[in-house]
Amino acid sequence: MLSPGAKGWINKYFDLVEKGEIQLIIDRPKELKKLHFIHLTLSNSGVVFGFPTRLVFARNLDDSGWTHEEKLKLLLFESLLFVYLQEESDRPFNKEEFLETLISFYAHHNASTIRKMFRFFLKEGREEKLEGVLSGRVDIKLKLLENKWWVNSLSNVFSYLDVILFNDFVHNEDTDALKSYSSYAIDALTAITLSAYSDGILEDKEKALFNLFLASASLDEEDRELVKNRFHQGATLRDFSSFLHEHWLLKRFILDIAILTVLSGGELEDTESDFLDELCVYLEIPAEELEENLGMIENFLLKTQHEADFMRDSPSYEKVYSSLYKRWSKVLLRNKDKLATELKESKELVALIKKSATKELTPEERDMVKSQFKDIAKSIPALAIFILPGGTLLLPLVLKLIPDLVPTAFKENEIDQKKMDKE
Repeated sequence: MLSPGAKGWINKYFDLVEKGEIQLIIDRPKELKKLHFIHLTLSNSGVVFGFPTRLVFARNLDDSGWTHEEKLKLLLFESLLFVYLQEESDRPFNKEEFLETLISFYAHHNASTIRKMFRFFLKEGREEKLEGVLSGRVDIKLKLLENKWWVNSLSNVFSYLDVILFNDFVHNEDTDALKSYSSYAIDALTAITLSAYSDGILEDKEKALFNLFLASASLDEEDRELVKNRFHQGATLRDFSSFLHEHWLLKRFILDIAILTVLSGGELEDTESDFLDELCVYLEIPAEELEENLGMIENFLLKTQHEADFMRDSPSYEKVYSSLYKRWSKVLLRNKDKLATELKESKELVALIKKSATKELTPEERDMVKSQFKDIAKSIPALAIFILPGGTLLLPLVLKLIPDLVPTAFKENEIDQKKMDKE
């Protein structure tokens, strides 16, 4: 049994891989480009938000006895492994090469806490060093905010920067890429500053949120003072690093951080929505991707409702669910013609959707709906989340919307059924 809190867990992990109990396989749909696939998959896992909701590969392991930090530690490790496998997908996986690459990555990492950890673990072996470093990356124990606020659970959100940097490192095979950590963290904190000021009011909880993330950013004192001054004096979009426009994954993380900040009050205000539109224009992120990211984060909040204190408050849940419902209504409405065309070719799916409105589907029927809807999603980029492992969580909500938004497909199905009955 694997225990991420015990010494030797990395070797145990690969022992389970060799035994076939963990499969290092996630096929990238040909409809998704590599970086988009990485972002969607890791957003779905929760690592982008520093909150583990789903492991990448070891999904069948019993994690009921693990602590939150142990789950996040293994998820961070799997996320690093995942981006490595995506980059090296054209050749067989070599465990030794991966571990050597990962130890080299952390040895050259310029976060102050990692430099200190490597000096501390100077005499340990490779796996022991990695286990120690990964433990340190998720061991941020802070309670700066009132207990009912969900952001307390996200104090490790900056650990995802390791994943972005590791992707750069593997892709470029250049240790200079690791000098960017401070710049990446400063850009993320700048996004929080801009988001906090977007409604014209800097609230105490937004100050606490900034301090929470600053504490987890592992910046040197000079950089800490820079971002603190920027937070107190205000920031502009021009304060972002000049290279940000060219970095696909980092831009999406900046957007994710901004969305998390503006949603901290539980509801998106008009001024905050305008700011997110402006941010996407500046970052050259298409408007439909903003909708995708908003939907993913609202989905994340709903998925963690039983674990995040904030979501235990019923009114907050209703606000997020209502927002998600409206958002997917817009997404489906924009794609209704394509959706109608696809549904006309899937009469069995239409019949099951119609049945689900009045009766509970059997497990076999639910699996059939998931499978057939995934096939449809492959041809509609806006529905890409549904073709990922675990991406069907939103399916019940979407199925409620489809009959009203695409009524023609259901009317034609009724006509066909009447013809069959007469015959």
